[in-house]
Amino acid sequence: MAAAIAPDRAGERAHAVGHGRGLLGRTASALAYLTLTISALLFLLPFYLLLRNGLDTDQDITGPTWTFFPTHLHWENFSELFGDQNVPFLHSMLVSCTIAVLQTAGILLLCSLAGYGLARIPHPHANKVFSLILASLMIPSAVTFVPSFVLVSSLGWVSSLRGLVVPGLFSAFTVFLFRQYFLGFPRELEEAARVDGLGYWSAFWRIVVPNSKPIFAALAVISFFSSWNAFLWPLVIGQDSNTWTVQVALSTFLTAQTINIHELFLAALIAIVPLLFVFAFLQRFLVQGVASSGIKG
Repeated sequence: MAAAIAPDRAGERAHAVGHGRGLLGRTASALAYLTLTISALLFLLPFYLLLRNGLDTDQDITGPTWTFFPTHLHWENFSELFGDQNVPFLHSMLVSCTIAVLQTAGILLLCSLAGYGLARIPHPHANKVFSLILASLMIPSAVTFVPSFVLVSSLGWVSSLRGLVVPGLFSAFTVFLFRQYFLGFPRELEEAARVDGLGYWSAFWRIVVPNSKPIFAALAVISFFSSWNAFLWPLVIGQDSNTWTVQVALSTFLTAQTINIHELFLAALIAIVPLLFVFAFLQRFLVQGVASSGIKG
């Protein structure tokens, strides 16, 4: 009889332990989902505030009775924003898109070629050149700002698309990431291409680039975001309103002469939309591309 009862008790204990572990696992999952939900709400809060204040009036935004959920939304603020004669916001969006696309394409082209050359083409001074490129990363941008402006001004590129695009066509950090990626690229593919009679140039475009989409997509996102969010250089070079970027246009809503808070919030929200589209389109490559570039930890 005792021998028959012992297995039953052991089974009950095992069932109780399993039930406890299952309860603990469900509790942990619930806490994890709760934490993620709170984090998501906190992340979306600034976007909600941009939309809420953009569809309100300046008096209600700055008044003492500000409410989190307004009773009346002013959808006419959209037409007011795009019809503002003092700030060509829609034109500035087009200017920013043009600059960001051109700079992103130029950076990917020049820096990928430089990174591939430093990683694959044998040269006695390749390491010295790479060291100089890395050393340039330690130079503060404030040091090179004035010489760059003097050079652009002497070329007559102030208030022109060339002055806004050309100085940003090279990035030492992007060269470093491309070099790190190409160092880990399978040499067997390139050697097979050389057997077929391809040189470095043909092998790069026909073999390396088609098999390096993740790093190109990741650096395209980074370059596009950096170009879109640039403010100081476009502010100095774009002295004509026809060359204002979206960041410069945003700054004109809040100056010593004019204060237009609701248009500022609404314009800031609209200015984020292109970045969201670019990130949504290329985000699947972002983590993979950065991880394959050699950056660890």
